[in-house]
Amino acid sequence: MARVCIISKSHLPFDARVVREARALLGAGHTVDVICGQFADQPFRERAGDLTIYRLPIARRRGSKLRYAFEFVTFQLGAAALAGWLHLRHGYDVVETTSLPDWLVFAAFIPRLFGARVLLDLHDPAPEYDMTKYQVGPEDRSVRLLAFLEQASIRFADFVTTCSEQMRRRYAERGAPLEKIAVVLNSFDEERYQPEQIVPAPRNEDEFILISHGTIEPNYGLDVVVRAVKLLKDQIPGLRFEIYGDGTHRQSVRALASELGLDEQVRFSDGFRPMEEVLPHIAAADVGIVAVRRDAFRDITLCIKMFDFVSLRRPVVISRTSAVEAYFGEECFELFESGDEHDLARAILALYRDPQRRARLVERATLRNEPYRWVHQGRQYVDIVERLAARGAPSAERSSHEERVAAVGEAVRE
Repeated sequence: MARVCIISKSHLPFDARVVREARALLGAGHTVDVICGQFADQPFRERAGDLTIYRLPIARRRGSKLRYAFEFVTFQLGAAALAGWLHLRHGYDVVETTSLPDWLVFAAFIPRLFGARVLLDLHDPAPEYDMTKYQVGPEDRSVRLLAFLEQASIRFADFVTTCSEQMRRRYAERGAPLEKIAVVLNSFDEERYQPEQIVPAPRNEDEFILISHGTIEPNYGLDVVVRAVKLLKDQIPGLRFEIYGDGTHRQSVRALASELGLDEQVRFSDGFRPMEEVLPHIAAADVGIVAVRRDAFRDITLCIKMFDFVSLRRPVVISRTSAVEAYFGEECFELFESGDEHDLARAILALYRDPQRRARLVERATLRNEPYRWVHQGRQYVDIVERLAARGAPSAERSSHEERVAAVGEAVRE
């Protein structure tokens, strides 16, 4: 069995992808160490069976590019030193690093020097993230620097995984070899949260409930949903929009709801709630809403929350993006134009008026989602790690995956 180290600047157990990957490796009999960030009340070292978590006390604060750069560099140095020391003690077969930042992969320098294989998991495309966050163009100096670091990081790694076919091809457009990159989707964790065991929360059957969960930031478009609710208030009796989460945009969304006279229709949870508490409310809702604003970043990424809705068999209204259209499309979701509250209101009203359409969308999305489920994606991820540990060459496995997806797509259309 292999010994694997995962380095991520995120925090455990709050990074769902890292948790899923670590659990998949442990389930296959491997030993896993995780180096990640630390919240104030978390221990530096925590051990459970074959899993050991090491947390570095690097404060995470929102701010300027310089602040982000300082945090990244500080964590990079600490993670590199700790990974090197642990490798000399334990001898890792594989060291995986996750973005952002892409160049965290160089924290695996000492293990790589002494024989470990390196896997780079690109969660997000850094140049597009920078363009969107700071509203700059592709020729901006920082964007070009991030593109250079992205490609240097891919070259340093032995193999790369990412979260959508659109991201994979974007990395290739900038120079990376396609055969070095495989897609492992961020799908719903059915092992941890078994959909068939989730009991829907109590609700008033006279209500029509929309729901959204997760971080409340401008890019998630909750203000657009609130404006759509205003348009639909008199057309859908009992309309309610439930928001579970927190973030910098929470107060402005709440203020907008009050300004539009929607205090009864728009309801907020008390900050972030554990998924165990949120999932019963998703299961009880009529429609899940994903209103991300389409931009260079979100056009090629997939929002994880849509997999939550699909796995709990909820119809989805979602912004039209290239990635969403490629993986699901109009056969599975009710699509609307990003940022357009009138088109969003149209989509919601269409589902309200046609329960049979809601049921059809759920069935088609469930069928299309089959190859995307973590039971399949996790197996592919473990296979990649095991091939690296065995000094083999992982495969991007694009042709077989594309054939499966195409076959499912034909079945959905029929």
